[in-house]
Amino acid sequence: MRAKKSLGQNFLVDDGVAERIVRALAPRADETVLEIGPGRGALTTRLSERAGRVVALELDRELAAALRVRFSTSARFTLIEGDALEVDFCAVVAPALQTRVVANLPYNIATAILQRLITARGCVTESILMLQREVVARLVAPPSTPERGFISVLVEAYCEAEALFDVAPAAFKPVPKVWSTVVRLRMREQGAPDAREATLLWPLVSAGFAQRRKTIFNNLRHAPADLLQRIEQVNGAHAALLAAEIDPQRRAETLTLTDWRRLARMIGQM
Repeated sequence: MRAKKSLGQNFLVDDGVAERIVRALAPRADETVLEIGPGRGALTTRLSERAGRVVALELDRELAAALRVRFSTSARFTLIEGDALEVDFCAVVAPALQTRVVANLPYNIATAILQRLITARGCVTESILMLQREVVARLVAPPSTPERGFISVLVEAYCEAEALFDVAPAAFKPVPKVWSTVVRLRMREQGAPDAREATLLWPLVSAGFAQRRKTIFNNLRHAPADLLQRIEQVNGAHAALLAAEIDPQRRAETLTLTDWRRLARMIGQM
């Protein structure tokens, strides 16, 4: 089947890479694995041989039909036709209460799906994802590096992230113009922001990175109205930053997760 450009499809055709990805996941015979975007099944066959159950989520109807025929005799395989940007991950793996995820994600929606996986951390405990190399660089970027951004702070807050290995363009058909990287994300069992903290924390981080060349002070002075109202209740951005022991002239990429959380607590006092 030909890849559909509209769906951002690049099929993995390198058996060696497929084996490395599955080995990184190390499926267990007593678990349910969720595969997002199985495509032609490069990973699916290996997963279905080793995992207790594989739930494959595929949007492309033609690919889904082919997978249904190919795995029609496998009691370990369940196919769900649906959009990973809409499907409830915890619901599709039921009755399993927990799952681990493996996916070769289209570059154009990778970040959005990643955020949905973090939202589903009640059931998703770990993910092995193949993403564009530049995206993974942002996911694992420490403070004071050019790649540091909103997604870096988000991932650090909820996950332990580890870049595993790079994948050359030749491993795919059609051949993309960029390299990929396989990354492991393990959800943190303790210490992640709770729902109450997250309500203020993520709008705050988003506002802080609004214009990367500006200082954190200048970005917060022009935050969205709802957040700005909260900031003004603690005597403005300058006072809030000083109270949180953050130099107002720093840029957002220099702040640690601890800095962001301390600033959110300071603003949330009112």
